[in-house]
Amino acid sequence: MFKRFALSAALLLSTPAFAQGTPSVPAPETQEVLIDTELGPITLAIETERAPVTSANFLRYVDAHRFDGTAFYRAMRLDWGDQPNGLVQGGTQNDPDRVLEPIAHEPTSQTGILHKAGTLSMARYAPGTATGDFSIMLSDQPGLDADPDAADEDARAGYAAFGHVVSGMEIIRQIFDAPIDPQKGEGWMKGQLLAEPVRIETVRRVDRGDTSNASPRPDAQ
Repeated sequence: MFKRFALSAALLLSTPAFAQGTPSVPAPETQEVLIDTELGPITLAIETERAPVTSANFLRYVDAHRFDGTAFYRAMRLDWGDQPNGLVQGGTQNDPDRVLEPIAHEPTSQTGILHKAGTLSMARYAPGTATGDFSIMLSDQPGLDADPDAADEDARAGYAAFGHVVSGMEIIRQIFDAPIDPQKGEGWMKGQLLAEPVRIETVRRVDRGDTSNASPRPDAQ
């Protein structure tokens, strides 16, 4: 595979079109957001261009300070595949004083934003019920992507990915590794809730003037 790629690159270099340079494709618009937690800062890039509905929803919570004082409260740990495998979840936890009306569902088949390690995604029940809870992937989770050919309606919809971690994955890992309370939660959530949720102090937009620490999108090819 690597030899084939190298040969293709060599052929491109030998053509006049490549020698003249190819037009650059501008990166999709994003808005950086800083989550200040009790363990340290996490910087996110919110995909305002590719996932406008879901991004606008997240940013309205940010701008209204509705995430301030919430927490990362869940670590879903999958015991197969390369480790760490799973996700962490945080946000409003359906607090009636914080949640806003649900939003329309934006599937990955529409946005092109896949559930790779570091991807930010909306938590939901049925499609179209997402409000103020979100997840961050510790590893690739293709099962959360929309599958238009699936027989199950929920699998066809998948989950709405809308951003990625720019910096602070070490903080996400600390949250993921925090102790679980086996008695907390009900149903499928039991055994996934943190014994001591990690407090989110503030969530704010970041001036995009300094891009020195920017990282590629998880789904970049």
